[in-house]
Amino acid sequence: MGPAVFDYVAATSVAEAVKFLADHRGEAKVVAGGHSLIPLMKLRLASPAYLVDIGRIPGLAGISESNGTVRIGALATHHDVEESPIIRERVPVLAEAAAQIGDLQVRNKGTIGGSLAHADPAADYPAALLALDAEISATGSKGQRTLKVSDLFINLLTTALNPDEIITEVRVPALTGRTGSSYQKFPHPASRYAVVGVAAVIEISTSGNVERAAIGVTGAGAIPVRASVAEAALTGKAIDDVALGQAGDRAAEAIKDPLSDLHASAEYRRHLVRELAIRAIRVAAQRAMDM
Repeated sequence: MGPAVFDYVAATSVAEAVKFLADHRGEAKVVAGGHSLIPLMKLRLASPAYLVDIGRIPGLAGISESNGTVRIGALATHHDVEESPIIRERVPVLAEAAAQIGDLQVRNKGTIGGSLAHADPAADYPAALLALDAEISATGSKGQRTLKVSDLFINLLTTALNPDEIITEVRVPALTGRTGSSYQKFPHPASRYAVVGVAAVIEISTSGNVERAAIGVTGAGAIPVRASVAEAALTGKAIDDVALGQAGDRAAEAIKDPLSDLHASAEYRRHLVRELAIRAIRVAAQRAMDM
């Protein structure tokens, strides 16, 4: 099956793309790498009248750092994120997540902005970006605004973006001090999507206890979540089997309505959250202590 007939527009600027989206509200969709939207169109699960290609807009693919903030253009590919020296040094968990997305072809074409806008519940980036307290910039007909990644995801394949808004940048605070991170994932063997993925960012104090913990979970429910109760359970404690077990239990409890499908039952997804949280916390803490 092929996609329904549509008109194609190659935007040359964000302003041009936004204007077209506003003028054809509800009828137009943005495409960049195309790895999310095009398969849906081929299955006739999406049939936009217009495709607005933003892939040629200059200035949306750079990765830089300024004043302790890593800035990632929305058109940066997963490969760009995986291989960026800035990201590998300053927010390595994001590079670790990008390296586990799909296959080589997907990583070379798919973009970070497209992945976030699509809001697939099994996407890898959300777990890492939640744990990193990231935010995005979105531009629409009413101007530019900033959204925390924690406020972006509303429901399955649904975000807080307006129909005429485009993600232009992702911003992530650089990790400092004795802070380690890790992304652990149970992938679907064919698609490589996350059946469950857990990212942990752990800061270790000079006494050897957890100074700060941040844990993001993807794949388990309709939207990614921060396991804040698990984070609180770790803070101030030494990393041992008891603390890890308690944090894993709290992380599993953070999934209020786990998905259940052909790939994994709700019960199994909760089990995976617990085990992957323990693994991610242990690895992140060890990396922090090795600094």
